[in-house]
Amino acid sequence: MFSKPKSDEPTTGKTTATPNVAPTKPATSTPTPPPKPKPAPSILSSDLTIKGNVTTTGDVQVEGTIEGDVRAHLLTVGESAVVKGEVIADDVVVNGRVVGRLRGLKVRLTATARVEGDIIHKTIAIESGAHFEGTVQRQDDPLSTKAPKSGA
Repeated sequence: MFSKPKSDEPTTGKTTATPNVAPTKPATSTPTPPPKPKPAPSILSSDLTIKGNVTTTGDVQVEGTIEGDVRAHLLTVGESAVVKGEVIADDVVVNGRVVGRLRGLKVRLTATARVEGDIIHKTIAIESGAHFEGTVQRQDDPLSTKAPKSGA
């Protein structure tokens, strides 16, 4: 009832589309490229020690030691990691040790965190068990390097 006619059978006057012809696209439209996938974070392993500054626009996961400043989009300090220097990132998650100033829009100190230094943040979360020595200051723009306004 719904079978296709074979090529050597005569057709009954109906027109059929040729299967080998590709549909034409308008010449004015340009194809949009697919969205770029988010790159994987850079992982600094536990046997790595960096003496110097680390700067990236991406994500960094530190498991080793950094003696210098770190600037990133998302910085995760692992449980065995040590960062000695200033940290500036949109999001900071500290599971290990940081000695120096932390600047971040969102700062999170987990139960295993050890921080010695000042924290300048927009939002902060400190889990029970985290060790922190320093001052905490909330700013609307903690990533700016300008000195905070004095009250005088």
